Amino acid sequence: MRDLQGKTAFVTGGASGIGLSMARAFGAAGMNVMLGDINEEDLAAAVGELKERQIKAAGIRCDVAERKSVERAAEETVATYGKVHVVCNNAGVGAGGPIGTLKPGDWDWTIAVNLMGVVYGTEAFLPHIRAHGEGGHFVNTASMAGIVSIPGMEPYTASKYAVVGMSEGWHAQLAPENIGVSVLCPGFVRTRIFESARARQERFGTAADDRDPARAEAAKQFVLSGLDPDRVGARVVEAVQANELYIFTHPDMAPMFEERARNIEAAFARAAESPALAGSEYKTPEQIKVFD
Repeated sequence: MRDLQGKTAFVTGGASGIGLSMARAFGAAGMNVMLGDINEEDLAAAVGELKERQIKAAGIRCDVAERKSVERAAEETVATYGKVHVVCNNAGVGAGGPIGTLKPGDWDWTIAVNLMGVVYGTEAFLPHIRAHGEGGHFVNTASMAGIVSIPGMEPYTASKYAVVGMSEGWHAQLAPENIGVSVLCPGFVRTRIFESARARQERFGTAADDRDPARAEAAKQFVLSGLDPDRVGARVVEAVQANELYIFTHPDMAPMFEERARNIEAAFARAAESPALAGSEYKTPEQIKVFD
């Protein structure tokens, strides 16, 4: 997707934060932009801002936790612009807390938005991209929490690990169709993720509030002092044009992944020396290729 001029991008969670930054960046590259967001007031403001920047933009209310809502957004995008080429499954929420304190709704909400929202977005838009045959690209927002686990953020971490895994699989499946897939794994970015409960759907109940106040405030400050989201948007555009699978925005966090990789390699080494496995004749089939 090197040539973006005149093509169309759809972005969920597009009314603020990373979503709006991607919309600005794709719009600056000459794309039409359709924003999807659950907050209609923020959505209207975001569309207005993009138009002031001379970006051809529109918006639609979209609850990514509802498949039908995402399907309607896909249909409206095509009805508005004729085609869609880039889909950013970006909407996300944050929930966490000490083990045993989370409500079932906290898990359900996080998985519905962060994980199933990506599934619905991919499945709803893929037929439209295939239909025009011009190729396309999906950008699925995960997190560094999808690369290394953060204690106390297990619902969020589980959802983001899933997004990484799905994106890796879809990347391999769709490459022969000239459809790219990237997974965005940012660290701390200056967004309103710590206020994500403001858009929590009623069916998931109220958020648990058993967090340690000092820890919650520290996490908030990490976010507020994070990377400028417009840098993330610009990074996404260059990664889409280069067809990169993994999009990282915080290279100084590499040692965190390297430590995890060392721990995993050490565990494989222990398995190789395990008396319980000694003498086994089993061999994993050579046909299995992860990144073929």
